[in-house]
Formats: sequence, C-alpha cells, structure tokens
Amino acid sequence: MADILLYISLFLIWAMLFYHMFLMQGGYRHSIEYRRTKDRWEKKPFHYPSVSVLIPAHNEEMVIEETMKAMLNLNYPEDKIEVIVVNDNSSDATGEIVDAYAKQHPRIKALHTKPPHAGKGKSGALNQGLKKSTGEVIVVYDADNTPEPDAVRYLALGIENDAKAGAVVGKFRVTNGNKNLLTRLINIETITFQWLAQAGRWFWFKMATIPGTNFAIRRSILEKLGGWDEKALSEDTELSFRVYNLGYHIRFFPAAITWEQEPEVLKVWWKQRTRWARGNEYVIFKYLFSLHKLEKKKIVIDLVYFLFTYLLFFGGVMISHSIFIMNLFWDLNLSMGMVSYVLLVLGFLLFVTEVTLSLSFERGQLTWKNFAVVLFMYFTYSQLWIILVVYASFLEAKRILFKQEVKWYKTQRFQGKQTNENRSAS
Repeated sequence: MADILLYISLFLIWAMLFYHMFLMQGGYRHSIEYRRTKDRWEKKPFHYPSVSVLIPAHNEEMVIEETMKAMLNLNYPEDKIEVIVVNDNSSDATGEIVDAYAKQHPRIKALHTKPPHAGKGKSGALNQGLKKSTGEVIVVYDADNTPEPDAVRYLALGIENDAKAGAVVGKFRVTNGNKNLLTRLINIETITFQWLAQAGRWFWFKMATIPGTNFAIRRSILEKLGGWDEKALSEDTELSFRVYNLGYHIRFFPAAITWEQEPEVLKVWWKQRTRWARGNEYVIFKYLFSLHKLEKKKIVIDLVYFLFTYLLFFGGVMISHSIFIMNLFWDLNLSMGMVSYVLLVLGFLLFVTEVTLSLSFERGQLTWKNFAVVLFMYFTYSQLWIILVVYASFLEAKRILFKQEVKWYKTQRFQGKQTNENRSAS
C-alpha cells in the first residue's frame, strides 16, 4: 500500500515539476518578446481611451497618501483619466486624506460607502466604484500601490492594440523586499510566480490570471459579467475565469509596473495567504462542477492548473512527506528504495534552477544573498505553504458543510516608504 501511495505522490509531484519546466521556457521567451511588442506598439499612433482607476480603501491611512501621489504622477491625459478612491467604511483618517487630495486635484474623486453596502470586502467596494465610474477602461490598484508613471498608459496600450484582450495584466514588485527575511522570501516568490506562471501561461496558452492590482479590463466586459463576485475571497481569479468564458484572453504585459507592500510579520502573511488559498479553492469548485455549462472549454487548462496547485500537487507532497518520515522509524519495504531519494534531490535542484532563472529576469535580483535565500526557501517557506493549504482546505470544507458566511480579511499595512534600492530593481 505504501508503494502505491508513493508512486501516486511522485507522479503528481513530477507532473507539476515538468509543467513548471515547460512554463519557465515560455516565461523566458516572453521576457524577450514583450519588449519587442512594446516597441512596436509605441511606434504606432495611440488613441488614449478614457480610463477610470478604482482604488478600494479600508483603513489605509498609513499608505494612502503615497498612493495618491503616485496617481498624480501618472503619464495620462488629464481629460481622459479619473481616479476613484472607494473609502469603504474606514474608521481611521483614510477618508480625510482622500478628500484633501480630491479638493486640490480634479482627477481624484472620493467615494465614501456606508453600511449596509460597505465594509464587506474588496469586491463590494469595486462594484460600488464601477457604478460611479465613466471610463471605457477600468484599471484597479490596491491602496498600498505606487504604480510607475507609465503603468496605466502601458495597460491602456495593451487594451487598444489587442482586440482579443479582455484584460491586460501588469507586473508588480515589492517595495519592502529587503526589510527582513520574510519579505525577501515573498519578493522571490512574487518574481517567480510572475515569470513562471503568468508569463509562461501567457506565452503558451494566451492565458494569465488577473491579480488583485495593476490590471486593466474593458468596461463592456465588466458590465456584461455584472461586476465582481462578492462571495469570492479571490475575486481576481474568479473574474479571470469569467473573462475566459466570454472568449477573451488575458494578456500579461510586464511593461506596466506597480510597487506594493508585502506582509512583514508571519501572522499577517498567514492570514493573507489563507484568504488567497481559500479563494482559489472556491473558484476551483465553483467551475469544476459546472464544466458542462462553460462555453469556452479552454478554461479547463487553467482549472486543471489550479486544481493541481492547490489540491493534487500539495496532496502528493503531503503523502510523500508522510511516507518519508514514517520510513525513518519503520521499514516500509519500499520497492523504489534509493530512487525516491534521488528524485527528491532532483526535485530540489529543479526548484532552485527555476527560481534563480526567474530572478535573472529582474535587474539586480540574482545575487548571492538571494541565492542563499532560495536554498533556505525550499526547506522552510515552501513547506509552510503546504501546511497553509491544508489549513485553508479545512476552513473551506467547514464553510461548505456548515454553510458559513465568508469573511474578507484586509491585509495589515506597515509604516515605511519605498526605497531607491527597490526601485532600481525594476
């Protein structure tokens, strides 16, 4: 029995590893290709579409002023852009700060929501903002984001030059990546995710996942879809699937860059990532049992990817780890013997290779210090993700069984400004 379970677990693990190798090739090729695409598009006459930037904000006084400054620095015609900050039932000074900027700068508009239509989460705030917006293109930023001056212009450039793109996704970087060991790990994680999963899937399948920030979507699509799903904890992933189902693709265009703050303490990271994992599992089950209703079967590619990532792959790793630990204390008479240990080492080397390749795509990120963190990452941070997914799965199963209401968790912010060192890494 142990042999069978081990074979199953190794199959699941290596299926994902080989798929990641395939994606990494696409990520590398896209890192070269998108620059050529950008140069080609910038040589053409550009009609600036009207843009509404939506910023949901709940108790964001610590970071919102830096975000307002970044919005004022955006290189976009004044008569073509509006920035709507949705002050979602904040109890701090967020509303006052936004109001002060709105009085001085015409492009910034404050929308204050109150109960019962407030404080229920990001999706609800975005839907409120959508109702007040006027732009042909909707751009979303989180309240801690400081996009680079050309970020919105590049997102709009992608929408205008790619008729099949229902949404265009930019790249995000970490402002506090050098703060401590945790933020270094998160910085490496985000870089790898974007160049492996986002760029790789875009290159091979013309698919990418809408993130929570730094993306543009056609207003006509949002209106057709009825806005954001307010029951989804990962409203971005859920929206991605519905965009696919309309027959559009989602373009990953790394020329559009924003900077965002990441959790600096483990407790905040745990709560944020648990919400992400639960949200993605919600999406998996929402569409897994309604495949027959989907018009575009291409969605299955991404559905299987998420299914593998959050259930099958992590399940395989859990089984493999359990057998490995048990075999240290009891002889399970495994037929694979040393072969399983060789595969374990190869898996580690493959992980290190993929992550270091991703770091090499970002200037200044492939350093000896980061390489040492990558080695440490495999045995700590990656293993912590496994425990987190198990915990998130338990919570999601409990919610389904007992029909519990979903509670949205807003990530805690930390004091501190972006550094020149972080900026130079883009």
